[in-house]
Amino acid sequence: MFHNINYIVAVVKCILDFRITDIKMIRITTFTSTPLLRKVKWSCLLILFIFNFSFVIGQETKRNELLKELQNLRASQAFNPNDSTYVDLLLELRTRFRYYNRDSALLLTQEALSLSGNIGYRLGESKALIGIGDYYSDKGQTDSAIVNYAQALSVSEFIKEDKLSLWIKNNLAGEHAYKGDYAKALTGYLEAIELAEKIEDLEVLSIMNENIANLYASQKDYEQSLEFYNKVKKINVQLGNEVIMAETLSNLASVYADMGKLDYAMFNINKSIAIFEKHEILDWLAFSYEIKGKVYLNNKKYKWALFWYNQAELLHRNLDDDRGIIDLFNGMAEAYYAQGKDSLSQHFAEIAYEISDRISFLEGTQKCAKTLYRIYKNKEEYDKALCFHELYQSLSETLSRNENKKSLTMFKTKTEYDKQKLQLIEDNDKALAQQQRYVNIAIAILFVFIVITFLVYRSQKIQKVLNKELEDKQVILEKREAELHENNQTKTKLFSIIGHDLRGPIGALQELLRLYADGDVTTKEFLGFLPKLREDINHIGFTLNNLLSWGNTQMNGATTKPSMMALETIVEGNINLLSEIATKKSINIINDLQENTLTWSDSNQIDIVIRNLISNALKFTPRNGVIKIEAYERDTQWEVIVKDTGVGMDEMTVSRIFEKESTISTYGTQNEKGTGLGLSLCKEMVEKNGGLIWAHSVLRKGSVFHFTLPKAESSYSKAV
Repeated sequence: MFHNINYIVAVVKCILDFRITDIKMIRITTFTSTPLLRKVKWSCLLILFIFNFSFVIGQETKRNELLKELQNLRASQAFNPNDSTYVDLLLELRTRFRYYNRDSALLLTQEALSLSGNIGYRLGESKALIGIGDYYSDKGQTDSAIVNYAQALSVSEFIKEDKLSLWIKNNLAGEHAYKGDYAKALTGYLEAIELAEKIEDLEVLSIMNENIANLYASQKDYEQSLEFYNKVKKINVQLGNEVIMAETLSNLASVYADMGKLDYAMFNINKSIAIFEKHEILDWLAFSYEIKGKVYLNNKKYKWALFWYNQAELLHRNLDDDRGIIDLFNGMAEAYYAQGKDSLSQHFAEIAYEISDRISFLEGTQKCAKTLYRIYKNKEEYDKALCFHELYQSLSETLSRNENKKSLTMFKTKTEYDKQKLQLIEDNDKALAQQQRYVNIAIAILFVFIVITFLVYRSQKIQKVLNKELEDKQVILEKREAELHENNQTKTKLFSIIGHDLRGPIGALQELLRLYADGDVTTKEFLGFLPKLREDINHIGFTLNNLLSWGNTQMNGATTKPSMMALETIVEGNINLLSEIATKKSINIINDLQENTLTWSDSNQIDIVIRNLISNALKFTPRNGVIKIEAYERDTQWEVIVKDTGVGMDEMTVSRIFEKESTISTYGTQNEKGTGLGLSLCKEMVEKNGGLIWAHSVLRKGSVFHFTLPKAESSYSKAV
């Protein structure tokens, strides 16, 4: 019973240590039974195998779902292979097959490329070329990969797919790195970073900076590598994507392992493994298991190293990733060699050596040659040992020379790139400094000019002041003289109107009242004069109103206070006011203004204008005539028209009726009197309200008066 409890505790602890926490070697202190230790070990292996198997099944299910969708699409009656949807499905399935079955992925890609060309689907064509480039890249055929990536980039740039272009630039830079041309790789990444920053693509920006960090790590320039990784982590925080963060953590763990910072490496790799297991991302999970094995290998814990290498190898059985498996088998070979298991070490080293040689991976070949040299030396097969030793030495010298070149080239490339940026900044600073010098010179010249002007002004100040005072006094005198002259004219006109148009009716009223008071006129006779007296009093009132309004504008300058007003209301009010006169002469006044004829003007002034125009029309229209008031909407104004069927005017009269000095006054068709001020006053009032007034007339046919007023703004219209 005690052993069973210990067994369960150990298994659970094993699982938690493997999958959740920072893994340490399990120390079982409650028992020392060797069979129990073996039992725990195999139980843990079984459980992890089940987990890994479930991941594989999950990935297989996703591919099967895509295949089923593809088969259903092909079986449907509406299926058309020349359809971008079908092409996109092929390309997505190609992505799923990339690390599982390269040949199947290639066939899908070639079909997608052919169909994209047939239907002119340039985006599909670019993505298919990327797929073919991936195929050659995975096979180690770098030159062919570069050719296809370059074609894909040309198409994506032509259709202005910036995001796709960024991914292709990343792939191209990666291929140059595989070739050992780190200068081109670094330049490609830096150019892509500028484009990613321009279009604000944080995901690609993260990947580019991480790839640059890996370049420096491969050159063992860990300080520069970690500097770029710090940038990557900040970008990943902005992205908030835990899968991208896990990819970064797994690469960073590898760098820490190479640096010997194994605690940091273990912390980062455990976090990444948890995320990859959660999302069932097999290729990255296999890589993470391999890095975890590498951490244990560098810590000389070979059993645990092999344990995690075996987990990675289980996943790789379902992957088609030659480049990814080389480091795994190299690590397994080193771990078995350290345990003294030369045959197993030789087995994995030879597999890794064959793959490295096939895809021209020199670093992998070098590591395998070193391991095989030591194995054959232990087996006393000195010929083979010597052969691999010479190969190891040759590759070490080559890689050493290349590494130096690469390091210098990378440093030179980055230095030149930074130098170009600094040169641009320096040129900008020089241009700004030059502009500042011009500004300073201009300010200095302006200051000198101001000083000279001030001195000249000061020397002539007294004379100018005196001249100015004299000129001001002269202007004031001229202005007063003009005002006096105008006031005299106004006074003369007022006296003329008062003497001509007001004295007569008032005198007649006085005489009639005197006769009635003296008894010379009977009450009946006096009452007979009342209609005539009423007309005279109405005339006097109308004349006084016009006279006061005109006098106010001439003497003091009337203030215009515009507001929103309904013109049809003012017209209707004046028609009602003058209806008695119209009825007496049997004149029909027609108000054709529509509702909401809204203007922005002074209602009192426009009331005077309307009253004068209708009064004039009544005055000069014979019995049974017609007066019509209309309004037409223009762009920003209302055009108001007052037309009559009266006696009309000749051209000479029409040209003078609106003149300020004009006092043309004639009797109406029934000897109605006028002041001669009405139309001059109308002109002033209309113009003060931002309008114009004009007229045209035909003798014995009638006259038409037009005036315009600004429309009320829409916001005020809605308020009304």
